Amino acid sequence: MSSSPPLPETAPPPAPAPATALPDGWQALPPRGAGLAALGAFIGTLVAGAFALGVAWLSAPGLTRWLDEGAIAVAVIALGAAVIAYRRHRFIRWRLDAQGFALMQGRLWRSETHVPISRVQHLDVRRGPLDRAARLATLVVHTAGTRLNAVSVSGLDQRDAERLRERLAHQLDRDDDAL
Repeated sequence: MSSSPPLPETAPPPAPAPATALPDGWQALPPRGAGLAALGAFIGTLVAGAFALGVAWLSAPGLTRWLDEGAIAVAVIALGAAVIAYRRHRFIRWRLDAQGFALMQGRLWRSETHVPISRVQHLDVRRGPLDRAARLATLVVHTAGTRLNAVSVSGLDQRDAERLRERLAHQLDRDDDAL
């Protein structure tokens, strides 16, 4: 009976880099937030559509034969809104550097908002019940401007939101001390 030679031991493969790290310091939002964005869009569209159908039913009783088709249309539109919200969430990026906080959104129509540290007034971290369940948070950066006087980033990882708040507040305190 012959035995096969022992296999040489190989090192385990290196751990993959975090999926949220991107070039130039941009960070993607966690994928679990996309599901909440889709759920919010779906429910919001269903509520608005149900309200519109209710108004149509009350104002024009003769249109009741169209309510089934209207309900199907509302459901399809709500599903489309959920898909758009899911995809839109995947193209939101944030970055914190020595100059301040930046937010980039969109793929075809890209917008980038930069908040210099010197313009930050105060910071809020908000968490609703679904956010807490998914370990997500919304960071609100209030600024000293009149246009875009607050920049809000929903769907941040809870630890990232708290870390961003602490770092921005620390940088803000350091800049205030320098004056």
